[in-house]
Amino acid sequence: MGFDPVWFGIVIVVVVELALITPPMGINVFVLKGMASDVPLMTIYKGVIPFVVAQAVLRVLLLLFSLLALWLPSTAS
Repeated sequence: MGFDPVWFGIVIVVVVELALITPPMGINVFVLKGMASDVPLMTIYKGVIPFVVAQAVLRVLLLLFSLLALWLPSTAS
C-alpha cells in the first residue's frame, strides 16, 4: 500500500499504547486500581485524561507528518 514499514510500526505502537489506557479495556488503569484499591476507578480515569490527549495529539502528528517518525531511524544509516 506504499507505507513505510518503520512508520507503520511506530503508528501501531502508539495506537496500542493509547488502547492500554482508554476504556473499555484500559489494562493499565485496572493495574493501577489493583495497586491503589482505595482510589475510585473514576478518579484514575480522570487522571489518565492528559495522557490520552497527549497520545491523540502524537497520533495526529504522526499521521500528518510521517517524517517525524522516520527522522531518527534515517540518521542511523
